[in-house]
Amino acid sequence: MNGHVFVVGADLTRLSCDDVLVPTDRTLRVAPGWCPLLPPQLISGHVDDDACVALEWAGGERVLEVPGEGDRRAWLVDTVDDADRGLDWLLDGAREALAAVARREVTRPAHGRARRLVGLPALGTGWGGAAGQRGALLQQLLPVLREAAHEHGFDVALVLRGPSDLAAAQRVRRGEGVGWDLPDDLRALAEQLGEKARRGQLAIFFGAGLSAAAGLPTWEQLVAELAEASGLEDALRKGLSALPPQDSAALLARELGRERLEAFVKERFGPGSYALAHALIADLPVQEFVTTNYDPLVEQAATDIGRDVRVLPFEEAAPGSPWLLKLHGDASHPESVVLTREEYLQLGDTRAALAGVLHSLLLTRHVLFVGTSMLDDDLIRIAHQVRSALQLQGSPSGRRNGTVLALREDPARARLWERDVETVAMGPADVPAADAARRLEVLLDLIGCLSTPPTGYLLDPAYRGLLDEEECALAAALGRAADAVREDSGSAAAQEVVALLRRLGHGGGAADGAEQGPADASTSAQDDRAQEQRPG
Repeated sequence: MNGHVFVVGADLTRLSCDDVLVPTDRTLRVAPGWCPLLPPQLISGHVDDDACVALEWAGGERVLEVPGEGDRRAWLVDTVDDADRGLDWLLDGAREALAAVARREVTRPAHGRARRLVGLPALGTGWGGAAGQRGALLQQLLPVLREAAHEHGFDVALVLRGPSDLAAAQRVRRGEGVGWDLPDDLRALAEQLGEKARRGQLAIFFGAGLSAAAGLPTWEQLVAELAEASGLEDALRKGLSALPPQDSAALLARELGRERLEAFVKERFGPGSYALAHALIADLPVQEFVTTNYDPLVEQAATDIGRDVRVLPFEEAAPGSPWLLKLHGDASHPESVVLTREEYLQLGDTRAALAGVLHSLLLTRHVLFVGTSMLDDDLIRIAHQVRSALQLQGSPSGRRNGTVLALREDPARARLWERDVETVAMGPADVPAADAARRLEVLLDLIGCLSTPPTGYLLDPAYRGLLDEEECALAAALGRAADAVREDSGSAAAQEVVALLRRLGHGGGAADGAEQGPADASTSAQDDRAQEQRPG
């Protein structure tokens, strides 16, 4: 199977990858935002806010492996074209870097992923060889990345942080119409879900399977870790497997004590690197998310692309802002975590308002379930209540309120849920779980491509070359409107227009920072420019 090229909005320093390409120049300076990827002892000093890396080029090569002991390896890539050699020179550098990465043997990809993942920014779009030519770069870089993924067999993540960059890259991919190794039924499903997302009809429910790709435990693994921490004698620990999960957790909570249990959850499920699937979910143009997970990884991924996701019930929802309901609590509020049988029972009583949110989504949206076994007692209860309400109102039988993306075929479980949701498997029952999880990532990547609004780069000058004649005329007219509106105007109408123009790539879009400072990380937010590459 060929490798796949993902396009994703994320922060490369926090996305779980096996290898990361870091832009630099001949003096081996990098923007300080890349320092988390480099061993501290290799930072020899700073010049003009850039970090100096204590390594040396051996000759005329453009790729330098950064020594390290961890699973993730960084590679410095010279992307500063002082001789004005153009995009071909940059693309040759990308090929050289990916070939060098392929020569490093990786026997076990991070967190059991089926294939090695190599992450890179849009090389050279800051002060490098593609400054001001980001549209042309994307059109030529994506085929180069696909060729490398095909030749070397690893997956590649092109990581972009600016909304203009992400929208433009997705437009290029839609125009090419290639790059997704999926059967026809999954392609058709991606088109349906992408359309629902564009129309604001899609909500997302995600479970522990999503965070397993970031190294966090599933429910069974969590119980095993708690048993280890509790110091239970072997006979009792062996008997835990015979108990229902909530009862196992109740026994462990009693042995550990609530204070130690909360401290364990807070530390185990705290902030950290997120997986590709977290970023793909956070990128979707969806406003409502629900999870039974305790960790903050989807929120982190959303924050890294400028999405202010409000976490319910701990924060107040804001008009126009996406929100995420933590149905079983949040690790940063460990007292809220639902683990034991008694706490599960409370969801139908004192926590009924939280369940009511999911009731509402199942009645008013199409809910996409990702990373869940659909065996959670709360999900079963909520689905039953929604089904009963619809039957009471005489709703036509056969109505399905969502889609479950299952890793492998399970006819019995699909039949159990068929009155409520459609279950779509990534592969047959005997497919390895890691391969099925990777196919799920590819499907999410296609949904993201098809659902990304096609206008986020319309007013970004760096992407003018992507526009057709009609779009150019529209961009010119909107540009005149932008000149007539003051961003600091107190008029409510003016502020509505300013917000629209920003969504179309004007001013606050990624182009805003492209020439003022390095932009390989492609972000427009002022406080994110530390990771935009001055030398790259």
